[in-house]
Amino acid sequence: MTPEALERSQSWLGKAELRPTRQRLALASLLVGDGQNRHVTAEGLHEAVLGTGDKVSLATVYNTLRAFCDAGLMQEVTVDGNRSYFDTRVDDHPHFYLEGCGTLTDAPSAELQIKSLPDVPEGYEVAKVDVVIRLRKTS
Repeated sequence: MTPEALERSQSWLGKAELRPTRQRLALASLLVGDGQNRHVTAEGLHEAVLGTGDKVSLATVYNTLRAFCDAGLMQEVTVDGNRSYFDTRVDDHPHFYLEGCGTLTDAPSAELQIKSLPDVPEGYEVAKVDVVIRLRKTS
């Protein structure tokens, strides 16, 4: 881990007042160490951290990603009932999901227009609207 990646990771964890444990720093470095936003699966992040030589279990990766989400550092994007991605960009924005390769990317939000939503049941309010646009290759 470069000094810059370590500093970014510590700062990122510090924003949420999360203790910078070895595992959190290893994962944070992969997620924000280069200053770029990421869309990762727990399995993909687990493979990446093992590739650095750090020993972190898949369960720890899942638990850490949940802690990052709970702290507001990331958001979970569910593309179907079996697959979740974790996004380091936490503002509201749409996504493209590329079905053939299972990749999630940010979609341009300037062109998206949601003109109205259905009435919600009494006693509820809209907490968030997630937009995932599924794409597949044309023949």
